[in-house]
Amino acid sequence: MIIKVCGLREAENIRAISELGNVNMLGFNFCPDSPRFIRMISSRAGIIPDYSEERLQKARGLEPEVAADSTKRPKRVGVFVDDMPQNIVTRVYNYDLDYVQLSGSESAVMIDNLRRTLEPDIRPGIGIIKEIAINNPDDLKQCKEYEGLVDMFIFNIPSLAEDDAAWQGVKDYEGPTPFLLSGCIAPGCQQVLRRFNHPHFAGINLDEHFETEPGVKDIERLKDFLFSFFNAKY
Repeated sequence: MIIKVCGLREAENIRAISELGNVNMLGFNFCPDSPRFIRMISSRAGIIPDYSEERLQKARGLEPEVAADSTKRPKRVGVFVDDMPQNIVTRVYNYDLDYVQLSGSESAVMIDNLRRTLEPDIRPGIGIIKEIAINNPDDLKQCKEYEGLVDMFIFNIPSLAEDDAAWQGVKDYEGPTPFLLSGCIAPGCQQVLRRFNHPHFAGINLDEHFETEPGVKDIERLKDFLFSFFNAKY
């Protein structure tokens, strides 16, 4: 079961979440309009790409704030909304991203071109996630455009209530691509999620419902949620 914690910004908070053990993915927001936006450091060199804090420290011969060992750390997911491909490529390189999450109206052609640009030279094995807002069962028809092009969906739904049409629609999803649930995932919904049985349900995305402020997650709230969700002791 994949646990993705998204909208992270502060190094100490990221480190604490990484050490929880059950978190598999960390999401970083590169949408300029978001209060969780991660701004790169200007290189002041025009044609040279801007730096991430980690890439800058490596260039200076210093240890990065967050361990970069991809075999030990949670996977890094960059979140983009209708961004230019060159911006996505720059951030994949500078932040050593494992996944690109596309949360806008990106076309299948754009996604195919992006993957061809990243693989194999820039980021071999890059994963691509497409977020789809599900407000009614018909919204799931969008998935057909992306089947075979993306590695995973995120279904952003408004409610887990039994009478919610979007939630019922997700239960009837018949595509082959694994998906994460997002949007309404909050403390108190663990039991509903534990009862959800779908062959392509891959995990959950935890975001603003676990924050003390934009970009900072409440570690104790996450611990309590994960303890109850997995019914296991840390």
